[in-house]
Amino acid sequence: MNTHTTVEADYFPSEDEPFMNDRQKEYFRQKLLDWKDSILDENKETVSQMQEDARSIPDVADRASEETDRALELRTRDRQRKLVIKIDAALRRIETDEYGYCNDTGNPISLKRLDARPIATLSLEAQERHERREKVYRDD
Repeated sequence: MNTHTTVEADYFPSEDEPFMNDRQKEYFRQKLLDWKDSILDENKETVSQMQEDARSIPDVADRASEETDRALELRTRDRQRKLVIKIDAALRRIETDEYGYCNDTGNPISLKRLDARPIATLSLEAQERHERREKVYRDD
């Protein structure tokens, strides 16, 4: 079992230290866990709110508006569910020392990119190549 080191609140990963050292891994692990907790808390609030709102609304226009809001909320929750799956996958990659490396090239993903998008699996260059290929196929 990995023992997790604690990272100071003001710590930020630096290019001057070895890539994906224990401090960096713990920094990203904590960032991912905090993000996941935030999403799960938000989902609990949404479920609670939807249960409270599940009342009979006599006005047809109000009921239609409520149903539209509910559908939008359910789509948002589905996106969040998929995001939690990606966060869990990133946490597994940290445990297996695969985190922070591009799935296409095997090269390190920049710390700046990982900080902005901690679930990233591609370097910026590989992501741009992927998006260009996708666009070419979409245009056909």
